[in-house]
Amino acid sequence: MTSIANATAVVERRPRHLLTLSDLGDHGLQAMLDLTARLKREPEAFRGALAGGRVGMIFDKPSTRTRVSLESAAWMLGMLPIVLRPDELQLGRGETIHDTARALSLYLDALTVRTHDQADVEAIAAAASIPVINALTNEHHPCQALADVMTLEEEFGTLAGIQVAFIGDGDNVCHSLIQAAGLGGFELRVATPPGYEPDPAIVEEARARALQTGGVIILTHDPEEAAYGVEAVYADVWTSMGKEAEGDARRAAFAGFTVDPDLMSRASRSAIFLHCLPAHRGEEVTDTVIDGPASRVWKQAENRLHTETALLYAVLTGDPTGERLT
Repeated sequence: MTSIANATAVVERRPRHLLTLSDLGDHGLQAMLDLTARLKREPEAFRGALAGGRVGMIFDKPSTRTRVSLESAAWMLGMLPIVLRPDELQLGRGETIHDTARALSLYLDALTVRTHDQADVEAIAAAASIPVINALTNEHHPCQALADVMTLEEEFGTLAGIQVAFIGDGDNVCHSLIQAAGLGGFELRVATPPGYEPDPAIVEEARARALQTGGVIILTHDPEEAAYGVEAVYADVWTSMGKEAEGDARRAAFAGFTVDPDLMSRASRSAIFLHCLPAHRGEEVTDTVIDGPASRVWKQAENRLHTETALLYAVLTGDPTGERLT
């Protein structure tokens, strides 16, 4: 097995961050999926591969899947996961993000951050001398998107050319899926109510990448139009963390955006259903769909563990193919 000390000695010391999915680059997404597929086939080859390493995990927002999957991934690789809550850090008492990042870099080999503003993760990465992974911000959720596209590839054998409908709010999960479509060469149709569209700059960046990959990003306000004939329908909550005060207004705006059997019937006969979880059953999805035969939600949730294990390994070793394990 490769210790983290030996692994980091042979790679460039400049950290390789994952702040948005686009940081993977033109071929990095497929490389990460291939590495994850190998990890699922040969888990013992990766067990303890980063023995002696330490990964800090700042959680400034509640978490179930991200917290447990990242901590489990670290243990599988032989690392010590150190979970850091806001009340345990000096950030709340006036220490700057810059000083915190520099100090944590002295003790850790990597840092994952789940917080509110994307700018805060970027500031941490700019000051840190270790890799920083975005574990969710208001603007992006790259770890979730990795599991999403892994699930799609397992289901259909390829990302190229498949059609996916995203029904919901054009926020962090949607932004990372848009970037995935640009990198992965699939068609993503995003249906949101007026006023809840994704960030135009993120859409345009993804469309520019899609010119090389064959990906397509379509925006619409009609969920039935988005779902027509697609291979996968994806739903997300209407009210994300931190936006609870907007709950009533959002429920009114998103009326008609529930993924129910009728909407699923507009998709391909063999279409699957995806959801990043947690689900607000009866709002963005009905029990009949999320618990029905089309649902791949639990496979999708399981893939969070596998993709994040592969991500930690690749970021810390600079070995996106797993070559050092052969």
